[in-house]
Amino acid sequence: MKTNNCGPLMACVTAILVIAVVLPLQSATAKSSGSGTSATHWSVQVDQVDPGTLDLSYSFQVAIYENLLDELKETNQFQQVFREGDHGASEVPNLLVLKTTVEKYTAGSETRRAVTTVSGATKLTVRSQLLTREGKVVLERTVNGDVRFFGSNLRATHNLARNIAKTLKESSWPEVDHPAATLTGQL
Repeated sequence: MKTNNCGPLMACVTAILVIAVVLPLQSATAKSSGSGTSATHWSVQVDQVDPGTLDLSYSFQVAIYENLLDELKETNQFQQVFREGDHGASEVPNLLVLKTTVEKYTAGSETRRAVTTVSGATKLTVRSQLLTREGKVVLERTVNGDVRFFGSNLRATHNLARNIAKTLKESSWPEVDHPAATLTGQL
């Protein structure tokens, strides 16, 4: 009499399918309920980086700006990500404006980083503000970015942009009050 060896094989395949389908669904549900306020109904306009009182080279300002646009698009947190001056942003009803001001910059040295691991770091500290069109501050954070070991000095701008996007994604901000129609008159 022949025995059927398909039973254990079918159980193993079923277990693998359950793990492959159910676990990603559970983690997606956990991620979507993880942040306090969903910003998916908002769009964001990223303003040019303000160097503040520092003598920050234009290449660093542009690199922060471009990396920030890329990182915000990757998070899928906002419906749309606009550049400063984009005429399409004026037609979007729920628009937030991201302003970034450099507060501290320490120039590093790629050569010193390659020779020693304790010096030569490039460091950036910025103040990021998320504002409504009317200028009401919704969120304000100080964020750091650096490159300590290997990589070009501009790598600090990528790390900074990634940290800003991560900070925005992990932060919850109160719902922005839309101006309601105000009735005026005498009582």
